[in-house]
Amino acid sequence: MGANKKIYIVDDHPLMRKGLAMTLEKEVGFELTGQAESAEEAMNDILELKPDVAIIDISLPGMNGLELVKNLLHQMPGLKILIVSRHDEELYAERALRAGAKGYLMKLEAVDVLVQAINQILNGGIYLSNKIGNKLLMKLATGNNAKSDNPLDQLSDRELEVFELTGKGLSTKEIGEKLHISVKTVESHRANIKDKLQIDTANELMRHAVRWVEGASG
Repeated sequence: MGANKKIYIVDDHPLMRKGLAMTLEKEVGFELTGQAESAEEAMNDILELKPDVAIIDISLPGMNGLELVKNLLHQMPGLKILIVSRHDEELYAERALRAGAKGYLMKLEAVDVLVQAINQILNGGIYLSNKIGNKLLMKLATGNNAKSDNPLDQLSDRELEVFELTGKGLSTKEIGEKLHISVKTVESHRANIKDKLQIDTANELMRHAVRWVEGASG
């Protein structure tokens, strides 16, 4: 039996981190090498500790999980990354894979299939739920890559984040603080979102965003 596989967790929810850590610590062959609640903290740690696998949430304060994935892989191309998120996989799984992650797991099922997902990506595979895996395969097989039936797919990762926080009722100023960007930048993201989704007013944008957030968490 070779050395234990080192795993690092990035999630801003202490309970979630604890749940994932407990699952991993019970597992023979895995070693929890560290954890962080922000991308910035994780970035330095991971480059120093060089884990085999990083488990990353998408919604993090400051830099989001997808940005972290891209930045880490730029410096550590061999790192295996599993995204564990409460976001609807239909919207985010493909983005996560495009960013370079090797798997996507919904938080609701995280503990049950976490070990299976980690083993799968350690063995060179990709981990997705059957539902989303089949959908993406069909999409690739039919070459239907360009046109998505979900208008939100047109949004950049950052725009989608601003859209989500809008739906959670955060003001422009609060979104700026949470994402560490200026109010002006938030406003320009919102303008782009309205453009892409063909929405005219701020109120309409808010209604759309609230509906989407309720749908995604429901």
